[in-house]
Amino acid sequence: MDQAELTTEKVLTRDIPWETYMATKLISGTSLQLLRRYEKRSESYCAQLLDDDGPAYVRVFVSILRDITKEETVEYVLALIDEMLTANPKRARLFHDPSLANEDIYEPFLSFSSGHSSMQLGEKYRETSHSFSFYVGLLWKGNWFIQEKSCKILALIICARPKSQGILPNGESSKKKFTTIDDVLKGLVEWLCAQLKKPSHPNRGVPTAVSCLATLLREPLVRSSFVKADGVKLLAPLISPASTQQSIQLLYETCLCIWLLSYFEPAVEYLATTRTLPRLIEVVKTSTKEKVVRVVVLTLKNLLPKGTFGAQMVDLGLPQIVQILKAQAWSDEDLLDALNQLEEGLKDNIKKMSSFDKYKQEVLLGHLDWSPMHRDPVFWRENIKNFEENDFQIVRVLLTILDTSTDPRALAVACYDLSQFIQYHPAGRGILSDLKAKDRVMKLMNHENPEVTKNALLCIQRLFLGAKYASFLQA
Repeated sequence: MDQAELTTEKVLTRDIPWETYMATKLISGTSLQLLRRYEKRSESYCAQLLDDDGPAYVRVFVSILRDITKEETVEYVLALIDEMLTANPKRARLFHDPSLANEDIYEPFLSFSSGHSSMQLGEKYRETSHSFSFYVGLLWKGNWFIQEKSCKILALIICARPKSQGILPNGESSKKKFTTIDDVLKGLVEWLCAQLKKPSHPNRGVPTAVSCLATLLREPLVRSSFVKADGVKLLAPLISPASTQQSIQLLYETCLCIWLLSYFEPAVEYLATTRTLPRLIEVVKTSTKEKVVRVVVLTLKNLLPKGTFGAQMVDLGLPQIVQILKAQAWSDEDLLDALNQLEEGLKDNIKKMSSFDKYKQEVLLGHLDWSPMHRDPVFWRENIKNFEENDFQIVRVLLTILDTSTDPRALAVACYDLSQFIQYHPAGRGILSDLKAKDRVMKLMNHENPEVTKNALLCIQRLFLGAKYASFLQA
C-alpha cells in the first residue's frame, strides 16, 4: 500500500508479533503484557488503563520506537500514540511524568548524530550548523505516515511539557547525553521549513507543517528559530482567498501563524519586507468565514502601531473595509470588539500622519491616485524639501513607476507630480535631467490613454521650458 494512503485506523488492524520481539529481547515480558492488555481494546477500556498506568505505557511505546526499526511496527506504535492523544490531547503530559525522568522521550523522534558524513547518513538526513552533526530520528528518515505522525506527536509533547523545563534536557539527572528541548525545537522548525519549501507529500505536506506551526509558534524559541530559518516568507504565499473547506482551514492556520508572529518584533520587521499586509487585507475583504476574519483582524490590530503598517493600511483602504465588516452580522463578540479597536486605531493613525507621510506611502506602494494633495500648491510649497530625503528617493520611485506601471492613472499622476517637482524645487529641472527623466516621459507622449498623454506633455513642457530659459540667459 502507498504509505501516503495509510491511516491510523488501517495501521491498527495489524497483528504485530510481540512474542517474537520478546524472544529476541527487543521488548521485555512486562512490555509484552502491557501491549497485549492494551491493543485491540475499546476506547473506554484503554482510557482506564492509561488513567491507571499511563507512564508505563509511554515508556513501552518510546522504547519500541527507539529499539525496533521494522517499519510496520514503528507505524503501528505511532498509530497507538496518535489514537491515544487524539482521544485526549492532555495525555501528552504523560510523557513528562517524573517516573520517566531518565527516559529520553525525544530521541526516537528527533535527535542528533555526530561523527558521520552526510553520505553515510543518507540524503534524507539533514546537516545542521554543528560540525559533523545531523538530525536523525523518525521525523527525518521515515516514510510520510511516520513523518506526519511524528510531527503531530512531537508538537503535542512539546507543548505539554512543564514550563519549568525550559531548555533543560528531559532526565537531566542521568549521565547519558539527552536530547534537549532546544535541539528538538530547532530540528522540528527545520523540518517544517523543509516541508513548506518541498513537501514530502504533495497534498498533506504543507497543511501538516502549517498546522504544527500554528501550535508551536506559541513558543518564543520557535518564533526565533523560524525567523532565523527564513520561514516567514514561506507563509506569505499561502495567504489568499479560499473556498473549499480544506483550503479555508489551511488559510485559517496560516493566518493564525502570522498572528502569533505579530507578537515577535524580529518577525514583524520581516513581515514588513513581504506582501503579507496586502494579502491579509484582501483575505479579510473577501472572506465570509468568521474564524478567518477574526484572526486576520486581530493580526491587523497588532501590526497597526508598528513601523509603517498603519500608513500602509490607510493607503490600502482598510478604514473603508472595517466599516463594511462592522455592518455585517457577526456572532463573535471578540471580533466586534477587535473591529472597533482597529477602527479607532486607524482613525488615530490618520490623524498623526502628515500629508507628506501619506503622499510618501502612496508613492512607495505605487498606488497613485488623484488625491487632493497632488494638486494642492500649499502641499508642494511646504513639502518640496522633503523630496530631497534619501537622495531624492521619492523622485526616483516616480520615475520607476513610469518604467514599470501598467496603470494609466498611476502613470498620469506620476507625470503630473514630476512636473510639480520641476515647478517648485529650485533645482528640479537639473535633477530630473541628471536622472534621465526626459526620455522616460517622452515614451508616454503617445500613450493610448489621453490622461497619461496630457500629463506627460505637461511634464515635458516644463522640462524644455527650463532648457530654453537657460539658453536665453546664456545668450
